Amino acid sequence: MDRKKSLHRLQTETFDLCIIGGGASGAGCALDAALRGLKVVLVEKTDFAAETSSKSTKLIHGGVRYLEQAFKKFDFAQLRQVRHGLEERHTVLTNAPHLARPLALVTPVFSWWEGLYFRIGLWLYDRFASDRDKLPGSRWLSKAETKHLLPGLTDRLHSAVLYYDGQLDDARYCLALVQSAAEAGAVVLNHAEVTGFEKNDEGRLQTAVLRDRLSPNLQQSSHSALHIRAPLFLNCTGPGADTVRRMANPDLPDRMRPSKGVHLLLPQSVTGSPDTALLIPKTPDGRVVFAIPFQGELMLGTTDQDVPNPEQEPVLMAAEVRFLLETLQPYVSQILSKNLVKAGFGGLRPLIAASKKHTKGLLRDHEVEYDPESGLFSLLGGKWTTYRLMARDAVDAACGFLDINAPCTTANHPLAGSENFSPEAWRSLAEQYHLATDIAQHLARNYGSRAASVAGLTGQNPEWALRLAPGYSFIRAEVVHAVREEMACTPRDVLARRLRLEVLNWQATLDAVPVVAALMAAELGWSAREQQVQAETYTRQIISFQQAIK
Repeated sequence: MDRKKSLHRLQTETFDLCIIGGGASGAGCALDAALRGLKVVLVEKTDFAAETSSKSTKLIHGGVRYLEQAFKKFDFAQLRQVRHGLEERHTVLTNAPHLARPLALVTPVFSWWEGLYFRIGLWLYDRFASDRDKLPGSRWLSKAETKHLLPGLTDRLHSAVLYYDGQLDDARYCLALVQSAAEAGAVVLNHAEVTGFEKNDEGRLQTAVLRDRLSPNLQQSSHSALHIRAPLFLNCTGPGADTVRRMANPDLPDRMRPSKGVHLLLPQSVTGSPDTALLIPKTPDGRVVFAIPFQGELMLGTTDQDVPNPEQEPVLMAAEVRFLLETLQPYVSQILSKNLVKAGFGGLRPLIAASKKHTKGLLRDHEVEYDPESGLFSLLGGKWTTYRLMARDAVDAACGFLDINAPCTTANHPLAGSENFSPEAWRSLAEQYHLATDIAQHLARNYGSRAASVAGLTGQNPEWALRLAPGYSFIRAEVVHAVREEMACTPRDVLARRLRLEVLNWQATLDAVPVVAALMAAELGWSAREQQVQAETYTRQIISFQQAIK
């Protein structure tokens, strides 16, 4: 993943397929297409997984809520969605075991009848799982068993139902897809925005015009713009898909109806468990809410709201903080207040506008759309768990158009970092590189079998072994690695997505920004002025997040 080499190849070569959008679906398509032998280029206007794909609830699941709605409404489309999700759950867990793992979830109940209702529902959920799935089955817990798993729950509960799904680090998983695609031959490029298309005499797309957002000089003259030549373009921009669709064909009607979901981060002590999540089955807006342990904190979400301006980054607001805290409060003994909130984030769901119903009633299924006038393919809708199925369907369509007969092989393709990965690998890291236990474990979870390449940097410079923030396992060597090997270009690329400190703790992020900017400046050759601008820009962004919840 060398950005300079990608820029050179992009301008000098012709490709079979150009994929626009570097989230889960675009990265999944790039890997699938490259493995089938296509010459692929993937471009992303900001950073890989910068938007929807790094702002999920971080669950790998079929959707308990979809199953309930399916039986209540006799909706077979909902059942199909659950089955697809549960079938893919096994694949997501298996192909990157360092980034995805089983997660125990507890649904507290306050009466015997409630317990029976959820026990039956989750038993059915088990039945839909893949035959290859090795996750434990659901079971009904006594009050004492429930309190043992989650000591912070209220004493008022009657019992609970335990079941299992999967959890992933969404941004790192997406990056592993991008890395794997690059290693399979794809050209990948972030911070490069498609600004238009050039067409042939028949009105079909033949060239994408790009702006390199990291090179201001290129923005000033049209003859300096970047061009990608390909017979086929695939739009994988999620909630922003309509912008690219209209760029290709202004007469196309809108298809997307994005909805906003937010999460906030609390101390893990609120529920008291580092490895068991809480599912809240009843909320005023008809959704379920999860309280999930994530990298030492407790992540609470999500919501569902229409979005007046999907072009702006969605952020956590004060009213949303109140809603989520009030939703969680009946289930825990600790008194909750907004002073407990350490960080938060908002994301957009790429829902397809099939009707005028509320966004929470729209399916998370996907569709591959073809526009015969421009020749643009668009992958619309979907969710993280089914990214591979989405990619398979889109690349099947692309191969059909290009008259290429090659099967999808991603179901059994280990992603970058999973080669010969062992959950106990952290022990040798700790011993060989003299790392604290928590740091060694973190490196193994983030980088899998490639963790030694990060740990090895501490031998080159002992200061790179220092923590970026007190109480967290991130170290300075990871910043250097992110720049050299993972195409990180800005402090936010590092702290929000390569590492997840922005997601976990805003104040710790602010404290780490100067160190990260200095490390990146040394690697990228920034001037003192550029280093200052990068640090100040990101600092203002984090401060705006803090102010939004006041």
